[in-house]
Amino acid sequence: MEDTTREPLMDRSTRFQRTISHAQDELHSFRTYLRWMCVDQSNIWTTTLSWFLFIVLGLVVPCLSHFFLACSSCDAKHARPYDWVVQLSLSSVSTMSFVCLTSFVKKYGLKRFLFFDKLCNESEIVRKGYTAKLNRSLKIVSSFVIPCFLAETAYKVWWYASGASQIPFLGIVWLSDSVACFMELCSWLYRTTVFFLVCVLFHLVCNLQVLRIQDFAQVFQVDSDVGSVLSEHLRIRRHLRIISHRYRSFILWCLILVTGSQFTSLLVTLKATSELNIYKAGELLMCSLTLVTGLCILLRSATKITHKAQSVTCLASKWHVCATLDSFDVNDGETPRTPAIHVRQSFPNVGTDGESESEDVGEEEDDLDNNKLIPAYAYSTISYQKRHALVTYFENNRAGITIYGFMLDRSTLHTIFGIELSLVLWLLSKTIGIS
Repeated sequence: MEDTTREPLMDRSTRFQRTISHAQDELHSFRTYLRWMCVDQSNIWTTTLSWFLFIVLGLVVPCLSHFFLACSSCDAKHARPYDWVVQLSLSSVSTMSFVCLTSFVKKYGLKRFLFFDKLCNESEIVRKGYTAKLNRSLKIVSSFVIPCFLAETAYKVWWYASGASQIPFLGIVWLSDSVACFMELCSWLYRTTVFFLVCVLFHLVCNLQVLRIQDFAQVFQVDSDVGSVLSEHLRIRRHLRIISHRYRSFILWCLILVTGSQFTSLLVTLKATSELNIYKAGELLMCSLTLVTGLCILLRSATKITHKAQSVTCLASKWHVCATLDSFDVNDGETPRTPAIHVRQSFPNVGTDGESESEDVGEEEDDLDNNKLIPAYAYSTISYQKRHALVTYFENNRAGITIYGFMLDRSTLHTIFGIELSLVLWLLSKTIGIS
């Protein structure tokens, strides 16, 4: 009699749990950074500290700064008429970033959220490249935040040192000013760093997909099976859909908040009574540059991965053409079954126009979509019909980062960047005379 009590192959209760991480894995330094930023919510104590610090530095300090230190009775250099726009813009963007970051890490876990659990299926080149970009990501955050923080520190120290604030809430004027200046700088640094951190995390995840696509493009250099190529491309498209689904709300709200902040800045500075100079509108200009820079990181990362994914179509079409030309030249129209000569030898003038391959084309030529012909000797076992079907699939299934169905490509980036840059340059022209 057959035994019906068999042990299940998979425990359904633990199937979708977070990926278990180790204290000394690749994300050790990244977790340390999150703990120092107090955005780590791995247990109840760190969660309480994280939300407490966010409420204090992200909401309470900006409100107290605006309502008690705006100094409406100050002279022309110390008045801050646009402080409410600065505080509201930074607080709204940092709130959105904090909520998104904590929900991502809590729901997926840091290792799964950054796709480190999928690296076991990737090549050694992709794993090493992604680890290197992870280690460099924190430097990217610092390279954007530190220069802006130094400029903000110089302005705040000048504003307090010149006697603009005279509210001795601690009994001593200089001590009160020092504490208020320190709290304002900590609040600005915290809100800006949280915003840039989420932007750089999206940039990091997109870089992983770029590495995967570049590694995937190598299948056109060897004798690959069409079925395996199709399976790998479907896996890449699935990961791009996962990234789009996770980040679509953040990107959309970031675009709305940053654009709304720029238009608000434009409206309040266009009033007839507005006096614009570096002392009054300096913080407004710094806020605009910070928000637009973070938005550009998001959009550039999305358009880069979209462009790389769509370049595969051009590469596959070129591969198909080279193999077809070579097969017709060698076997009079039949698909060759033995190694054939290179396309360059058979058709020396195709796509070259007499130009040298060593000529420097700079950054205008993509590493996937270039003018180099592909040797066709490795494709002797792939029939014309299979190649044509694969190219047709690529043409009708373009991959990339989408926001609720809208593809983020270069045309979208150019339009948004033109609008945002126009508003920032207008503020620059009114504050420091750049036109």
